Amino acid sequence: MAIDTIIIYGSYGYTGRLIVEECRRRGLTVILSGRDSRQLAEQGAETGYPVESVALADTKALHALLEKGAMVIHCAGPFQFTARQMVEACLNTGTHYTDITGEYQVFDRIFSYDEAAKKKGIMLMPGTGFDVVPSDCLALHLKEKLPTATSLQMAFASSGGFSRGTAKTMVQGLGYGSTIRKEGSYVTIKTAEKVLDVDFGPFNSKTVCIPWGDIATAWRSTGIPNIEVYAGVNNRAIRLLKVSNFINPLLRQQWVKNFLQRQIDNRQPGPSAEKLAAARSYLWGRVKDEAGNEMHARLQTLNGYALTAKTSVLIAEKIVNKNLKHGFQTPAMAYGSDLIMEIPGTTRT
Repeated sequence: MAIDTIIIYGSYGYTGRLIVEECRRRGLTVILSGRDSRQLAEQGAETGYPVESVALADTKALHALLEKGAMVIHCAGPFQFTARQMVEACLNTGTHYTDITGEYQVFDRIFSYDEAAKKKGIMLMPGTGFDVVPSDCLALHLKEKLPTATSLQMAFASSGGFSRGTAKTMVQGLGYGSTIRKEGSYVTIKTAEKVLDVDFGPFNSKTVCIPWGDIATAWRSTGIPNIEVYAGVNNRAIRLLKVSNFINPLLRQQWVKNFLQRQIDNRQPGPSAEKLAAARSYLWGRVKDEAGNEMHARLQTLNGYALTAKTSVLIAEKIVNKNLKHGFQTPAMAYGSDLIMEIPGTTRT
């Protein structure tokens, strides 16, 4: 095993490419991988990095790939379909695992491997990108300010648009309503049942409750039993989301999801470089305790995709330098609430 080699699986996707470029900028040792040998060959020629075409279903080839690196940044989502194979392969080869998921079900699934990872001496850290580094750090920051907190609300708003991979993950969630954590357990609510007006600092925005990864990760990072996460939307989007509740059985049909995903394939891969450079992300959080005390905090940082490249590679560098904890970790559990402040251009108030 090469102790300083980072394997990037799904390296030729929109976010994967941003991560690869950040690794090049930092001069890191990398192997590029994924299923598509043609795209890998092109990317290898562009970057000078070695490439290996491997399918997740090919267990022998996947093990051989992982044995060549200290850790993997898994970028090939939707992770509800791909995380298990990669995590189990990492457990077999002793390779540290990270990914860029935001799917709360995936966080819980990977947590189920916590004891196995501790015995193997590896770290499992899903969510090393915009989902959920800034919000996980903000949640722990608020918990540190109000240790008696029993409820947490967080919201985010960003500009620049979505990548095809993000859009496809969103399609997979259509038809199932939203989810919050209440008294430590998941509770399903109607889509757009909860709407919150949020002051992000530079602007105010309507936000709608969504099943964001923090309902899994912030609970483990902070122990707060009641968690809701909101995303900035406009009034028209809220109306459409409310209407969608009447067609949830249709939206759950796989043929509908397949149709929508084919439409997504016709879009641009993701935001342009100009949009990435100009766009910003805004986060807000509030904690309360049973005595009526509350604390607020705001965070401004890079666009979600630009941030994902920075944070996933920052964490990868820490891992190859043996700055890590074994077992399942969230970003804030392993590296504290100030991890996000290591990203230039981030402010917290």
